Amino acid sequence: MLTEISKKYEFILGSTSPRRKQILTDLGLTFKVKQQEVEEVFPNDLSGKAIAEYLAKLKADAYTLNNNQIVITGDTIVVQQGNVLGKPKSDNEAKQMLAALSGNKHEVISAICLKSNQKTIVLSDCTQVYFNPLTATEIAYYISNYQPFDKAGAYGIQEWIGQIGIHKIEGSFYTVMGMPIHLLYQALKTF
Repeated sequence: MLTEISKKYEFILGSTSPRRKQILTDLGLTFKVKQQEVEEVFPNDLSGKAIAEYLAKLKADAYTLNNNQIVITGDTIVVQQGNVLGKPKSDNEAKQMLAALSGNKHEVISAICLKSNQKTIVLSDCTQVYFNPLTATEIAYYISNYQPFDKAGAYGIQEWIGQIGIHKIEGSFYTVMGMPIHLLYQALKTF
């Protein structure tokens, strides 16, 4: 379905996330992976989807593109009771995040940015995630075996914790994985 645009443009995925790479591959998009290091800092007056959108665009703005290139960047945040949960920096921080999510509902907001020399599109999607209560033993097992330090909120829905801990979502599974692919697909068709 994306054959025509794939002939016109060279796509760059501005992320080394294995989840994002797999989702784009499954979509049938041909791309190169090239991540630019960007300090993920956002203005204090932003909240919710504005944070994810700002960070996705910040990452895209780090690229110098040729006329036939499009970079795709993304960012995912977890928001629980107004608190933004980023990527944990330690075992203890991951335990605190998962304990806060345990038995509660939270939002996962994923934003994507498509940027060429001609235009920039930023889109985001939000999914509600409901966790079962988790025991301290389950949390410790997950952190020890899955090392979720590259994931907002300290978990991956596609991993063991998602299988045993999440009892319901309202929205897109792929948004929780970090790539609202349904939005990206529609944007690519009209880019």
